[in-house]
Amino acid sequence: MRRPLVAGNWKMNTTLASACELAAAIAQAVPAGDDSVEVMVAPPYPYLTAVGEALAGSGVVLAAQDAYHESPGAFTGEVAVEMLLDVGCRSVILGHSERRHVLGETDAVINQKITVALSKGLDVVFCVGELLEEREAGNTEAVLDTQLDGGLAGVSEADMSLIVVAYEPVWAIGTGKVATPDQAESAHAHLRSRLAARYNAEVGDCVRILYGGSVKAENAAELLGQPNIDGALVGGASLKAEAFLPIVEAAKACVG
Repeated sequence: MRRPLVAGNWKMNTTLASACELAAAIAQAVPAGDDSVEVMVAPPYPYLTAVGEALAGSGVVLAAQDAYHESPGAFTGEVAVEMLLDVGCRSVILGHSERRHVLGETDAVINQKITVALSKGLDVVFCVGELLEEREAGNTEAVLDTQLDGGLAGVSEADMSLIVVAYEPVWAIGTGKVATPDQAESAHAHLRSRLAARYNAEVGDCVRILYGGSVKAENAAELLGQPNIDGALVGGASLKAEAFLPIVEAAKACVG
């Protein structure tokens, strides 16, 4: 059985003080040794070290929101995978729709980042998802195929054990709109089938696929109860412990 993952993407939010307070509250609720659900938080770059210290001794994984594909050097403003590892990150979110559609990242750029992260031993949460006009045109599955194949170009079957896929319909991110459980499950089932065709049935069955897009306590149980949804990538609701932790509890309930 795939272990559920609930990941909080804090985006460009929090202060140093509020980030540490939030991390401490989540850490207190997620002790080390609780293997039922994996919990992850991704604070902004400036707060990674402090948040990592606040999480110390807990069962919460520290992640980054992005990484650059080059080794340390003359790349002003960028952050290398080696730096993320150095401050205690175990995972990184790559290909998020805001990176794609606001900052112009292509499948090729995302693939470079994934390749380097994996080569250095950093786990990856790899995001894919369609725009509203793409869904309305009936192109959801074609878009997901293109993003999945592009991002995973050259990624081996063995490396897929380090990858979590996150399905994030762009029209549902930060909008309050949520894919229905049937819509989400359909996309997840398609992604799982695509992974099986690209690699093999074992990879298709083992890779965790998260749902992201206005996930909150009120809808988490229904979404996470779908057979092909293995957790959530949470945005706005991850910024308050009292909103985030019920999603973790919903994931635990799905494990039984």
